[in-house]
Amino acid sequence: METVSSPEVFLHIKVVMGMVISLSLARVLTGLAGIVQHPGKAKVYPIHLGWALSMFLFIIHIWWWEYRLQAVPAIGFGIYLFLVCFCSLFFLLCALLFPASLDEYGGYEEYFISRRKWFFGILGLTYAIDILDTAIKGHERILSLGWEYPARNIVYIILCAIAAWTPNRRFHTAFITANLIYQVSFIFRLYDVLG
Repeated sequence: METVSSPEVFLHIKVVMGMVISLSLARVLTGLAGIVQHPGKAKVYPIHLGWALSMFLFIIHIWWWEYRLQAVPAIGFGIYLFLVCFCSLFFLLCALLFPASLDEYGGYEEYFISRRKWFFGILGLTYAIDILDTAIKGHERILSLGWEYPARNIVYIILCAIAAWTPNRRFHTAFITANLIYQVSFIFRLYDVLG
């Protein structure tokens, strides 16, 4: 079998991952545009909008972070499949945030609370899989992130489990507020510049 150089493999994988990530980003942007275009069609829910903003940040952050795949010396089909499935989780999250129709619901609040187990279950899974994604990039990369990275992922998995379980609006408000503040802080402190 012919061996292909790493930059060529990385470019090929980056294109496929980019297509899946682009669908996720398009789903969020289309959903937000639909709210602007038809403000009276469905009742807006601030917590839902917060998670839409969070997914926007998460998606562009992941795409920024995946640039580091070029440092992986060899990528087999197993890693390729893993990466495409990982990116697909973002599409599922975005599709859950913005369904094709809200006809069965009284608005985004009723919809979001009724689908919270799915949304937060997949979001928690995403944080768990993110650890494996980081491991692919090498042991040195994990060590360079320090204690905060694994602690962050473990805390998010626990918070997602609680969010999936409880419909308590105060908890959900506190979770999304703390999430957005921390998410912006984490991105700019650890990932501001690619190097």
